[in-house]
Amino acid sequence: MTFTAGNLFAQILFGAIGLGAFIYGKKQSSFKAMLLGVAISAFPYVVSETWMLYAIGSALTALLFVWRD
Repeated sequence: MTFTAGNLFAQILFGAIGLGAFIYGKKQSSFKAMLLGVAISAFPYVVSETWMLYAIGSALTALLFVWRD
C-alpha cells in the first residue's frame, strides 16, 4: 500500500466524516447513519488506490444524504 499525499488526505477526510456520521447516528438512534459511518471509516483500510478512495468515499457520503430519516 502506497501512501501518497492524496491517499493520506482521503483517509483522514473520510475517517472524520465517518466518525461524525456514526456519532450523529448514535445520538439520533439511526442505525443507517451509524452503519454508513462505520463503512465510511473502515473502507480506507481495504482500498489502496487514491481514485478509488475518493470515488467510494464520495458515494458513501452521498448515501448519508439520500438515506437520511
